[in-house]
Amino acid sequence: MSKVPLNFWEIPESEMKNRAQIFSSHLIQRRSVRDFSNRPIPEGVLEACLESAVTAPNGANLQPWHFAVIRDPSIKKAIREAAEEEEKHFYNSRAPKEWLDALTPIGTNANKPFLEIAPALVAIFQKSEITFADETVSRTYYSRESVGIATGFLISSLHHAGLATLTHTPSPMKFLNKILRRPLSEKPFLLLVVGFPAPNCQVPEIARLPTEKMVEFH
Repeated sequence: MSKVPLNFWEIPESEMKNRAQIFSSHLIQRRSVRDFSNRPIPEGVLEACLESAVTAPNGANLQPWHFAVIRDPSIKKAIREAAEEEEKHFYNSRAPKEWLDALTPIGTNANKPFLEIAPALVAIFQKSEITFADETVSRTYYSRESVGIATGFLISSLHHAGLATLTHTPSPMKFLNKILRRPLSEKPFLLLVVGFPAPNCQVPEIARLPTEKMVEFH
C-alpha cells in the first residue's frame, strides 16, 4: 500500500486547552431524549454527520459498518411494533430484577412512541465480513470496537449540529435485518433515534461521577 503525507491540522498551543474545554462543555450538555418532536431535520445535516461517522478508526480499514437511515413512516411503524414486542418480553420476563431496579429511576417501559414520532432513525449494523469490488470476501477485525467508535463519532456530531439522540437497544434486534433487508452477516448494533426534543421536553435528573473518580494518570 502506498503512503501519502499526513494532512494534520495543528492548533496553536495557546488555543488547544480552550478548544478542548469548549468541546467538553458542549458535550456535557448532551442528554438522551425520549420525548421527540416530529419537526423535520434540515436537509443535509444528518448526511454531514454520517460523513463524520464513517471517518472513524477501524480494524484493518475494512469499515465494518452499515448505517440505514429510516424516514419512511411505514417502516418506522414496523420497527416500533417489532421493538415493542421484544421490549414487552424484556420487561415482563427476560430482564433480571436488578436490571429493572436500575431502570426504575429512568422511567422506561415497553412503550416506544418515539420510534414513530422522531423524524429519523439510524439502524447501525456491524459487519462480520466485507465483499470487495472483485467479489472476494474478507472477515472483519475488531468490528464491534470499530462500530462502537463510529457510533460515538455520529452521536457527538449530531449533538454538535444541534440535534437530540437516543441510543435504543431492544434485545434481540434481528427484526431489523428482516425489515431493512440486511444480510444475516450483519449484526444490528444499535438503533439511534434522531431529531429535535419535543417542546417542554424533560429528562431524568441524574448525577455523574466526578472525572477524578473515573480517570487516573500514571
